[in-house]
Amino acid sequence: MYISEWENEKRSISDRYAVILRQLLGVTDPELRGNPSTATPLTADGYDELLSRIDTASSISDSMVQAFNDQTELFRTMDRQMGAATLVDQMTGHLARLEDALSFAVLPSTRRPVALALAGASTLAAWQAIDSGAIERAWRHYELAKKAARDAEAPMYLAHAMAEQAYVLCEAGRPALGVELVRNAQRALGRNGSPRLWAWLRAAEAEMCAHAGEPGDCWRALDAAAACIPPGNEARDPDMLSIFLNASHLARWRGNVLALLGDEEAVTSLYEALEVADPTFVRARAGMHVDLAQAHLARAEHDEATNHLRQARLLASRTGSVRQRRRIDLLSVR
Repeated sequence: MYISEWENEKRSISDRYAVILRQLLGVTDPELRGNPSTATPLTADGYDELLSRIDTASSISDSMVQAFNDQTELFRTMDRQMGAATLVDQMTGHLARLEDALSFAVLPSTRRPVALALAGASTLAAWQAIDSGAIERAWRHYELAKKAARDAEAPMYLAHAMAEQAYVLCEAGRPALGVELVRNAQRALGRNGSPRLWAWLRAAEAEMCAHAGEPGDCWRALDAAAACIPPGNEARDPDMLSIFLNASHLARWRGNVLALLGDEEAVTSLYEALEVADPTFVRARAGMHVDLAQAHLARAEHDEATNHLRQARLLASRTGSVRQRRRIDLLSVR
């Protein structure tokens, strides 16, 4: 009697019977209760649905992969100008579609381009989560990015995801572990990688070393980054679209690291970087003002520090950056 009523939706399945039925039928609770978002038909012809999804995934064309990448690029542009807070739902849906496409792609020739697109999108989503203060979400996105990069056989994307994940450790108060993770990323890259990516990895190592209180290693990493950076004003790495780094960007990064070390040179480096900074990198400008406030405080120049904290707070509020607001609050009490 109950079975007939369950099948005809005249009676809902109680938790007591759900436990028994899940074990008998070998299904999950959403599948048993018919949750439309995750349910699979409790019939032998579920293979039809599986094959349909495999066929759909196998038909993903180069133009469809490019559409995925174009959407990631749009989110990247919106993120640096407007912040991550308004993009959470869009990024979640974007990652879900990419994951779904990868899950049902069978052959490597189909999987690799989708996996590469997922690696790039996941890394962006992870950095947005860091900026929003969602540390566990950031960590999980980086794990997804690393898995996708391995699936895509893309050592540059793997190294980048590993090194960015070090920032989660640093934010959580484990900068020394972050240093080791960045160095592991460099070892994983081996002889591969573009000069711009190597400059980025060395600069990330320098920042982690500064947080970990390792000034000697920090300076060596900064020098190595400067030696790797290609000449010219071009910032975008054609082989790694998530990397924006030229001499001007590196000067800003160097100023940030020197401010962490309390070095006198930080102020000069940061003002030079601020003068030539791309105005569309709104969150990055907020970070520069925070760095300048920190550098001025190290020199006991409190009026200048207060002015930069005020500007940083305005920009951080504009982009909704929890990470930058946390930095501002920490410096405001000094």
